[in-house]
Amino acid sequence: MTTLLILGALVSLLALGVPIAFTLGMLGLALLYLADFNLVMIPQGLYSTMDNFILVAVPLFLLMSNVLLKCGVGRDLFAAVQSWVGHWPGGLGVATIISCAIFSAISGSSVATAATIGTVAIPEMIERGYNRRFVYGLLAAGGTLGILIPPSIPLIIYGVITEESIGALFLAGVGPGLLLATIFIVYSILLARFGSGFTPVPKAAPAERLRATLVALPSFGLAAFILIGIYQGIFTPTEAAGAGFVLSLVIVAGLGRLTWARLKQAVMDSMKTTVSILLILAGAKIFGKAITLYRIPQDISTFLTTNISEPMLFVAVVAGVLLIMGLFLESLSMLLVMVPVLYPSLMPMGLDPVWFGIFFVVMIECALITPPVGLNLFVIQAVARAKITDVARGVWPFVLFMLGTAALLYLVPDLALYLPFKL
Repeated sequence: MTTLLILGALVSLLALGVPIAFTLGMLGLALLYLADFNLVMIPQGLYSTMDNFILVAVPLFLLMSNVLLKCGVGRDLFAAVQSWVGHWPGGLGVATIISCAIFSAISGSSVATAATIGTVAIPEMIERGYNRRFVYGLLAAGGTLGILIPPSIPLIIYGVITEESIGALFLAGVGPGLLLATIFIVYSILLARFGSGFTPVPKAAPAERLRATLVALPSFGLAAFILIGIYQGIFTPTEAAGAGFVLSLVIVAGLGRLTWARLKQAVMDSMKTTVSILLILAGAKIFGKAITLYRIPQDISTFLTTNISEPMLFVAVVAGVLLIMGLFLESLSMLLVMVPVLYPSLMPMGLDPVWFGIFFVVMIECALITPPVGLNLFVIQAVARAKITDVARGVWPFVLFMLGTAALLYLVPDLALYLPFKL
């Protein structure tokens, strides 16, 4: 009964339009007060949560991606990749996804990836006769690679909540991220080969390929530097974020694009996003403390393990719940609300917490492109100046691909676990 009342209060506050950070924080404080909890301990708990070295990676990765976004690095990436694959069937779609995957390895953000590559790719594809809904769906889905291919801000938050290794989570995201990118690429090629209106780009001359590749080479190098550095244990994810930010400044300065106005805007945008993330994290910490005091996660875990004996059924139920929540909550809120509730059930079900983190992020990707609150839908709408209905209709094939990937993850766990634990 208590669980249903708390859930009802949470849904009611969200329905009233109260921001998720304040919803979680106020509801958590009210529950703690009713339980006669010493509220003086709340600030100390919040400080210990925020005083976490790994969280420094969040603003640093955001700074890096925003500096590159404001200075037009996405255009360089797309031009270089297009020069190599643009003449293929569906080549511009292929170039879009490859560019998204590369920028994902730099940014850690789906919004930054969708906005950066979408600004360049959407006009080019529409000019070449690509179906508009396909273009919008491709960019919205391609942007979600930013939270699966490391470095990933949601995986950092998941690691902070569960105290799992961030490095292991990053490595676990590589396989599924590349698999999704490959599926999107194959879909683009098949659609172009058997459809109509997908005019290929003329094959680039060797000199043009060389020039475009040399301009984008520092960005390729930055992505490789971050991934290899983390994989080889040369530095932690936070150190990688710091080094990546400094290198991004060096790259855009070397290209002659770093101006005070662009740097200021990048810092402001990063600051706003960071504050939003940390406020939600603080609210979730208070709410998590409250529901733990009321033994709600333990009761839910007991209920699930008692009534659901098969891990496959448990995963299917979780996927269904997350799909429904994705219709109303944005991705980070889903992560912060659901992970503390579901995490205690993982070990009794025999599910690896690192694997579950990747599965959860794949489901979050679905939420990012699912109407009515899918954030990437509105990013693409703004970039393309399109109707939101056209964007929403274009994403459904990609939602199915993501759900298929989630199912494949369950059937073949090594897609996620091979790199961090078996290589």
